[in-house]
Amino acid sequence: MFRNSHTGKSGIGRGKPSSGGYSPRRTFSARSPHRGPAGHGFHKSYAPHGGGPRKSFSSSRGRFGGHSGGRGGGPRRSASRRRGERIDVSRFINKAVITETTEHFKPEHHFADFAIDEHLKKNILAKGYFEPTPIQDRAIPHVLRGDDVCGIANTGTGKTGAFIIPLIDKVIRDKKNRVLIMVPTRELARQIEDEFWSFASHMRIGAVSCVGGANIGPQIATLRRNPNFVIGTPGRLKDIMERRALNLSTFSTVVLDEADRMLDMGFIADMRFILSLVPKERHTLFFSATLSRDIEKLIGEFLKDPVRISVKTRDTASSVEQDIVRVPFGKTKIDILHDLLIKPGFGKVLIFGRTKHGVEKLAKDLAHLGFKAASIHGNKTQSNRQRALDAFKQDRTQVLVATDVAARGLDIPKVSHVINYDIPNTYDDYVHRIGRTGRAGERGQALTFVEGR
Repeated sequence: MFRNSHTGKSGIGRGKPSSGGYSPRRTFSARSPHRGPAGHGFHKSYAPHGGGPRKSFSSSRGRFGGHSGGRGGGPRRSASRRRGERIDVSRFINKAVITETTEHFKPEHHFADFAIDEHLKKNILAKGYFEPTPIQDRAIPHVLRGDDVCGIANTGTGKTGAFIIPLIDKVIRDKKNRVLIMVPTRELARQIEDEFWSFASHMRIGAVSCVGGANIGPQIATLRRNPNFVIGTPGRLKDIMERRALNLSTFSTVVLDEADRMLDMGFIADMRFILSLVPKERHTLFFSATLSRDIEKLIGEFLKDPVRISVKTRDTASSVEQDIVRVPFGKTKIDILHDLLIKPGFGKVLIFGRTKHGVEKLAKDLAHLGFKAASIHGNKTQSNRQRALDAFKQDRTQVLVATDVAARGLDIPKVSHVINYDIPNTYDDYVHRIGRTGRAGERGQALTFVEGR
């Protein structure tokens, strides 16, 4: 067996997550206390991805056309995304409620009930996971049956486990099966690979992450050994395909995770191209946080008679208290931030800025002020980003300053505060940012700096 692994945290729920209520028909819905009324959900999201210039496939070697993230290239923003949207600051305020009534989700299954490999069950139970989250409870039986699945669920709902567990079982039963998992960001690819290794321990199957910002050589070397799972960002996958190191005709299963974000980041041409090289008779799983008209079009284009599973949750978690911090005349944001960070309780703080340059400068300014601070953004290599994340997760730094590259797909335990140093481009970006705190039963606080209002 071979391994190309990295450290990370699992997104699978443990114990009894609260939510409830399903439709008995082929389209399923689960209500959870983590979102509000139906129709008040996400519409669009964007987070910078990668760094450095884009690589064009129209070069003398390029056979593929279109654009790519290449070795860590960033996404293309639409003009409306660059401008951002006007967000009413009152939406950044949500004081904690002392009491609230919620429905409690009661899963139909335990992990022990699923018809999966016994060794896989032992690995799941060894991690302390007994009852699935709503998306896992509904999706896993359909994935095991080979149905195409369209899952509408946010990050943090355990959707990685909803596809990785049944697909590991599928590969164990027939090791000729190969699985391609496409994701929008490097961090999400690494996290899915971590999940894979935690569940596939001692099973003699393998995986590799193919992402920009890291040396392509070791990724190609691992691909030559035909790992069962290939997890990658569209740009790096195309980069590797240009080098004739990845033959997609050997893959029988495709997963598109956070498809809405890949669409929003301008990867639709890459997604279409990559899927055109996978056999048409395939097993396709599609996960998205939103269900827009464009997403509906992709579902019709990529999937065959899919089972639709929707996990309805609140816009923002009830475990996160939200407020604004006004910047008065004569004060600077860095002064106010300093005064906040020295207060008791600000033990593990994730700060979001809008630009890569601004994030890097803020991290350096905080370090000069005596704080243990690190930064992650698209101009950093993957190894530097991973070191900064690991230091933050392991409490070796108090503050992590990030662009929206950290707003989705990252499970960082016990973040006490999320601070929006810069107002996000959209409300959906805001929702994903503050979702990094108040996780796994913890309470969290989200503060947004507001100037000149």
